[in-house]
Parts: sequence; C-alpha cells; structure tokens
Amino acid sequence: QMELVESGGGSVQAGGSLRLSCVASGFTYVGHCLGWFRQAPGKEREGVAGFNTINGRTYYADSVTGRFTISQDNGRNTLSLQMSSLKPEDTAMYYCAASPRYCSDGWDLIDAYNYWGQGTQVTVSS
Repeated sequence: QMELVESGGGSVQAGGSLRLSCVASGFTYVGHCLGWFRQAPGKEREGVAGFNTINGRTYYADSVTGRFTISQDNGRNTLSLQMSSLKPEDTAMYYCAASPRYCSDGWDLIDAYNYWGQGTQVTVSS
C-alpha cells in the first residue's frame, strides 16, 4: 500500500515562501499523475498543481500560476511544491495525491486520485 507523507507547512507572513514536500513509500509505480490540493475552512478541496510523470508537464490553478512550482525530486520519490509570494488566500490544508489516471484527462479531478497524504497546514498572515 502506497503511503504519502507531506511536510513543510507552517505560518508565514504575506509575501513569504514555503516549500512543501511529499514523500512516497511502499510503491512500485507512483502513478501517471501527481497533484497538490488544498482545502480552506468552509471551502471544497481544490487542485493547486499537477505533475505528469510521463512527460514532466506541469499544471497549475489560475490562482497560483507564476507563484507556485511543482516538481518531482530525490529519485522521483518526492513531490515538492515551492510556494512564493504567498497570500492570505493561500491559507489552507495542503494535500499531495497520486492517480493512475492521465493528467490530460483532468489533473484536478479529486475522484481520480487513489492515494492521499494526511495534509500539512499552511497559514499566511497579512
């Protein structure tokens, strides 16, 4: 059974940066599509960024494009999310996930992801 564990969350002031990491274990094939999602209090979970493991293509929500960067690191067992120019609106619990589906079919479709991490909290103060 694959396990995903996020880390790197914390509290920062607006304009600051954080780097989130998601370490995968217990897998032979992580999946075709990897993603970062977030959920703020009172809101539904939404896709933040996706990573296509087949060709390395990346995907971003409009709200984070230009500020966040998703990457696969450390021998491909780690999925990272570099966040800069953080805004209070970015405050949420952030989750990483892995999907056997193709990113091109919809990288941000929550029900396409089979494995989820426990989440790491990101709080941005103004």
